[in-house]
Amino acid sequence: MSLIRFNPVRELLSVEREFNKLFQDFENRFGFPTKSREDEELANAVWMPVTDIYENNDAYSLKLDLPGMKKEDVKLSFSNGTLKVSGERIQEKDDKNGKFHRVERTYGKFYRSFTLPEHIKSDAIEAEFINGQLLITIPKAEEVKPKELDIKVK
Repeated sequence: MSLIRFNPVRELLSVEREFNKLFQDFENRFGFPTKSREDEELANAVWMPVTDIYENNDAYSLKLDLPGMKKEDVKLSFSNGTLKVSGERIQEKDDKNGKFHRVERTYGKFYRSFTLPEHIKSDAIEAEFINGQLLITIPKAEEVKPKELDIKVK
């Protein structure tokens, strides 16, 4: 009996890839620009890590779940207002004396990109990887932070 893994996210990515291919063929036929490196990375992605996005007065925070991974396996980059997170989770080798009955974890390449607001301190973006979670902190620029004013009543 062969083991078939069902992954709804992969199915959605597959549909998205097909639409992208359709539009890419249309663009190529009529002389529009060819696909970018980001499109290639997304096309090769097998899964996407779940992410929480939080905002307070000082910064934006992103928390990505990357269980079973090390920080060396994750690539983080920022350019042209887009934060990109990519990497690959490698499946453990099979034990020759046993067999899997169920494999629910997703392995392979992953990719996520986030378009960030204009008013951030891009040179102060910080990332920390603890216990399979990547926490990215993006400080806001001073001009967008809310200011409190004391109003004196006479």
